[in-house]
Amino acid sequence: MGFLDMFSLQGKTALVTGCKRGIGKAMALAVADAGAEIIGVSASLGNNSAIEKEVTGLGRKFSAYTCDFASRDALYEFILTVKNHEAPVDILINNAGIILRKPAAEHPDEYWDKIIEVNLSAQFLLSREFGKDMVSRGNGKIIFTASVLTFQGGLTVPGYAVSKGGIGQLTKALANEWACRGVNVNAVAPGYIATDNTRALRDDPRRNQAILDRIPAGRWGQPDDLRGATVFLASSASDYVHGTILTVDGGWLGR
Repeated sequence: MGFLDMFSLQGKTALVTGCKRGIGKAMALAVADAGAEIIGVSASLGNNSAIEKEVTGLGRKFSAYTCDFASRDALYEFILTVKNHEAPVDILINNAGIILRKPAAEHPDEYWDKIIEVNLSAQFLLSREFGKDMVSRGNGKIIFTASVLTFQGGLTVPGYAVSKGGIGQLTKALANEWACRGVNVNAVAPGYIATDNTRALRDDPRRNQAILDRIPAGRWGQPDDLRGATVFLASSASDYVHGTILTVDGGWLGR
């Protein structure tokens, strides 16, 4: 195998959650460009979506699903449908997530419960159900979307910070059990990326400037900045990488 062949995903099937836009869309396109067929799921994803057009434009198959990750019943139904109707999942990219902003003293129960269910519980269940199949086959790749708030507390997002801290620990816990079974479990931790989730920060002149002042790279990240890290962790190039949280943050955590 040549060096660049290590990054090929030809013949693989990737399940990408939260693939409709932003980071998830960039991740889906990256692994499709590297050769993978895509099973895409988001809370709202119709047929002939923009992501479907772009994936099929690369010559890859795209199967579209919708799922409310806040509903345990809907999640189990989605998992069963994929197992019954799609090729085995070789790569699971657990990207779907939400952020709801309120200061801690005002952070309501419904915010907390929904964030933890979508960002942490659903991702554990997806990993358990598809991961057990990978363990049985003796190979597979699981990639979580963590965050710089896996390492920091943030402001006015206590539920989100806790969920992303949990993702970091889940990455390590699963890697500890499954590394010896041929399954790589890792995470990508984006910094401040220009997506819908960060629009409130970018629209606030004071917060926007404070964030830019701390990023050594001097700019907000773009979803495409996650492409290389995603393909690396999805490919055989990362076969000896387990339990790692790979930061893609413009140097934020090093400041």
